[in-house]
Amino acid sequence: MAVFIFIAIVVVLLLVLFLSIYPVFGGKPGEQTLARMKKSPHYSNGKFENVLPSAMSMSLRENLGLLMEFARGNKLASPEKEVAVMPLHPQSFKDKLAGQAKVTWFGHSALLLELDGKKLLLDPMLGRAPSPVPWIGGKRFSGSLPIEIEELPAIDAVLLSHDHYDHLDYGSIKRLKDKVGRFFVPLGVAAHLERWGVAPDRIEEFHWWEETVWEGIHMACTPARHFSGRGLTGRNGTLWCSWVLHGREARIFFSGDSGYGPHFRQIGEQYGPFDLTLMECGQYDSRWAAIHMMPEESVQAHLDVKGDVMIPIHWGAFRLAMHDWRDPVERALKKARELRAKLATPRIGEPVPIGTGTYPSDEWWRS
Repeated sequence: MAVFIFIAIVVVLLLVLFLSIYPVFGGKPGEQTLARMKKSPHYSNGKFENVLPSAMSMSLRENLGLLMEFARGNKLASPEKEVAVMPLHPQSFKDKLAGQAKVTWFGHSALLLELDGKKLLLDPMLGRAPSPVPWIGGKRFSGSLPIEIEELPAIDAVLLSHDHYDHLDYGSIKRLKDKVGRFFVPLGVAAHLERWGVAPDRIEEFHWWEETVWEGIHMACTPARHFSGRGLTGRNGTLWCSWVLHGREARIFFSGDSGYGPHFRQIGEQYGPFDLTLMECGQYDSRWAAIHMMPEESVQAHLDVKGDVMIPIHWGAFRLAMHDWRDPVERALKKARELRAKLATPRIGEPVPIGTGTYPSDEWWRS
């Protein structure tokens, strides 16, 4: 018995040591940020809360059932062969269309937005797998990216919606940080970046409904219905959000991760209409419907914020739920046709001009 107790103590100590020194888990907010958090009406007992109740807890039986489902797998949850990408050449940032507002999808929720002559990366998870230990997590469907991080031009700003591994990737930030001018993040997330070598004076933190004007682009941190956390502790210790971007050339809404709720209509009333919405549309399940929309809800949310064209994101790169990997876009297309909404379906790496009236609609995933 003494031996077992000793082994258990050693295992616990090693786990605590691992969690404290492994940089991927990020940092903890400093005193100034904590003071701002405590003033928030959505912060209580050390945690942020959604505006609406958003239960995510499942019974032991449900959790065991979910583990069994993932263990058994679903052949249709991942593509049979690697998803093809459209190569993005460094020279493309210097061609005659380089000054035009456009967005390029990198799979999942990672996007490169070119607006008013500025280059912004949204949730640039450009790593192999959305996991604290990347060689263990499921690999990217496409195998490769349209362009390597080192080949990207200078990035004027990075915007983050929250700190989950499939949105905030340690390896990507380490490779990107020296070519990025500014980082705009929800409250608490700056601590992760600072631990990874980003200077504090290059980071700005925001609470819901806070606004700024940067390089002529009006930006607003807006609500989302989700949660946050890295590691085994600290769930909801940092904020999650969506983003509004109003430039001279176009108006963009980026949903981040969110369950459906009245905040979309509020955002539309306050900041709409939008030329383009980038709306999460995948990794859903009825058991966590409060924090991830079903595809039909994604289309409705697009209409709620008064969007013109919608690009479905948060799909096409990783398996984080058990649905068919093609279901998000198929279901969204069906709903969009029913509601007469405009849905753009670019390939990974395909630039989409904004506000031109033309957008890709090829159903490439079927081939």
